[in-house]
Amino acid sequence: MSGCCSGCVPPPTDTTTPRFRRALWVALVVNASMYLVEMSAGIAAGSSSLQADALDFLGDAANYGVALFILGMSLRRRAMASVLKGATMGAFGLWVVANTVYHLLHGTVPEAGVMGGIGALALAANAGVAALLYAFRDGDSNMRSVWICSRNDAIGNLAVLAAASGVFATQAGWPDLLVAGIMAVLALSGAAQILRLAFAELRTVPAGAQ
Repeated sequence: MSGCCSGCVPPPTDTTTPRFRRALWVALVVNASMYLVEMSAGIAAGSSSLQADALDFLGDAANYGVALFILGMSLRRRAMASVLKGATMGAFGLWVVANTVYHLLHGTVPEAGVMGGIGALALAANAGVAALLYAFRDGDSNMRSVWICSRNDAIGNLAVLAAASGVFATQAGWPDLLVAGIMAVLALSGAAQILRLAFAELRTVPAGAQ
């Protein structure tokens, strides 16, 4: 975004357009559906990275639902919602860390075929959502959090496909655990970025404003 350094507040963007609302509804439905598919497959395949990605789908579905609910509200309320979303994304990252450690201690070797097939499906879904939301990446912290989530998802899906290839080639679980760790870092860094933007916006609004 030209003319804006890291952490500064972006220019106001109209978040009430029918186009943005429709994009959020599509993103919500796609993410909620993929959560059910990927979590079931992740548990069946014993894949930490698939389960992590599935939980990310669930978090994003909630993210889009919150974004729809606060459309047209004041900047302060939208920024407060972004604080909640950033904290939730951070909690997701910590869960992935714990789940990865669990599978590491138990020596889990996931099914590479299931990982690859579901990972490809998830990549197609997330790439479509990311393309749909790309036009809204430079709005306020709420709009940018939506884009950041979609971008991280597509990157995570590519990593899951790489993990599936690694598991297939080595017949070991460490590629799956490595990718789960990378996804945790993505979640934690995305959470920090969203929180930084949201708190910057809150500092520009008087405490008594709504």
